[in-house]
Amino acid sequence: MSDASINTQANTGEASFGDYFALLKPRVMSLVVFTAAVGLLAAPGSLHPFEAFCAILFIAVGGGASGALNMWFDSDIDQVMKRTQGRPIPAGKVQRDEALAIGVALSGFSVVMLGLATNWVAAGLLAFTIFFYAVIYTMWLKRWTPQNIVIGGAAGAFPPMIGWAAVTGGVAIESVLMFTLTFMWTPPHFWALCLFMKSDYKDAGVPMLHVTHGRRVTRNHILVYTLLLAAIAIGMAFTGVGGPIYLTTALVLNGLFVLGAVSIWRRDETVAEADGYKREKAFFALSLVYLFLHFGAILAEALMAPYGFGGW
Repeated sequence: MSDASINTQANTGEASFGDYFALLKPRVMSLVVFTAAVGLLAAPGSLHPFEAFCAILFIAVGGGASGALNMWFDSDIDQVMKRTQGRPIPAGKVQRDEALAIGVALSGFSVVMLGLATNWVAAGLLAFTIFFYAVIYTMWLKRWTPQNIVIGGAAGAFPPMIGWAAVTGGVAIESVLMFTLTFMWTPPHFWALCLFMKSDYKDAGVPMLHVTHGRRVTRNHILVYTLLLAAIAIGMAFTGVGGPIYLTTALVLNGLFVLGAVSIWRRDETVAEADGYKREKAFFALSLVYLFLHFGAILAEALMAPYGFGGW
């Protein structure tokens, strides 16, 4: 779909505050905010509460800026996919050039303000995250390679590193491991969604793994990445951000996650389609809480440590 046709549609409705806010992908932003806050609170040292609030706010704004730039560039395929047709641009509420202007403005604002509020290492990581998501993933990887979500998942994995850097001014093995946890979680989470999304990505011409290599290969990849993820997640229990609370959480969640991955790996596609992809949907639903609970356990360890209950 051309820019002109999309912008013509945008003139058919009046944008509300909610439409502009939807450009920032608030559901994705909630994960960004939470993981960044955990990285900040788990880091050695501390910030003044107002500085910490500002750090999380500007990281959230940067995440929202990435979402706006993504919607600007992907408005053509969002128009085709059923899952995304209700977004502000294809729904005819916001013009593409408005989304671009908002995304660029918020990107610059968030990076500069985070640098002024905390330090320029954190600001640099935020700038790179926005660039990676908007340019490397959205403009290049997403439409070029079936490994798009694997490599592009790095963009969503940076927030805990940014939160950590806001406190410490640097990067440590613990923040890298939090990055790795999110990075390895993204492919099985997203590929599970793809298994029951039918032809959305194929219709939009996006070379997702299930489109280019088939559903059996996708199931194989989900299992492999889940096993690798489980090893990393459980191993984190024995680092500076781990402890008995985290270990218990990781053992239970990863046991369930591996069982779910094995279950959908063993599935025949005909059987899966006949029952409405119930197991695939259940695995996807579990993946939605998987990351929140892992980071929640890291947060619990950090908050309990001063009282002698967190950590080893």
